[in-house]
Amino acid sequence: MVSEAPETSQELSEVLEDLRRHLLWQEEDGGRFLQVDARLAAELRAAGMARLRAQTANKAAPAVAAPPAAQPAPAARRETPVAKPVEAPVQARPAAGPLPGVVEGERPTLDEIRRELGDCQRCKLCSGRKNIVFGSGNPRAELVFVGEGPGAEEDAQGVPFVGAAGQLLTKMIEAMGYRRDDVYICNVVKCRPPGNRNPEPDEVEACEPFLRAQLRAVQPKVIVALGKFAAQTLLRDTTAITKMRGNWREYEGIKLMPTFHPAYLLRQPAEKKKAWEDLQQVMKFFGKQPGQRG
Repeated sequence: MVSEAPETSQELSEVLEDLRRHLLWQEEDGGRFLQVDARLAAELRAAGMARLRAQTANKAAPAVAAPPAAQPAPAARRETPVAKPVEAPVQARPAAGPLPGVVEGERPTLDEIRRELGDCQRCKLCSGRKNIVFGSGNPRAELVFVGEGPGAEEDAQGVPFVGAAGQLLTKMIEAMGYRRDDVYICNVVKCRPPGNRNPEPDEVEACEPFLRAQLRAVQPKVIVALGKFAAQTLLRDTTAITKMRGNWREYEGIKLMPTFHPAYLLRQPAEKKKAWEDLQQVMKFFGKQPGQRG
């Protein structure tokens, strides 16, 4: 500490610099009070605070830092790490993607897919069904018909297209030169929607992997999509069935023909002519004539 009062501005500046370094040292050492003798305090007051501030500012730039061992930046010491928000993991939909019991990339069997479906509880349709309606017909059929969902008769018997719409479909199949046992028939959803209402998006989503697995198992040459739900689900296309029908499309390398659902044709008999035109295109692909067997 200085023993006698400085007499010049230079000396005063040097004292102030010493005091500044002492202050920094006290802060780093955790001190809370500076011990300054009374004589030095009187000299500082006499010199005038304005002059002292100016001289201190001029000296601050070249000031010598405190010993490096105790010099972490004050901002760094006070900084509190901010925790980054953790995003919740995306929950995989239970029925999305490949089926657990089916090896991806390999051709499954219909029996394997049916075992994987089990006593399905994947959507709310399970609560009102009597039977799961999986599918029926030739497991190696060249032609597959995909409908919307089971009705009351189908739910009761566990077989697709056995009610009034099914009887019409059977006539359509026979008119094309096939027997029902020659083709494979299934639906987008495997359980009956209450009151034969339209399947809801979550219900379609739950059943769709099984439908796609069925088509991979059969590997037909042509799919006939009966109605908007079958066509829109397989093609990922929201176009109305009235605009899609009659135009060849493709599903995973398989030719697909959208046409009207037999239940719609029962309500609108005048549209049967258009549906027959669609089916005739399928017959032409297979080289068949109306009523021709084999």
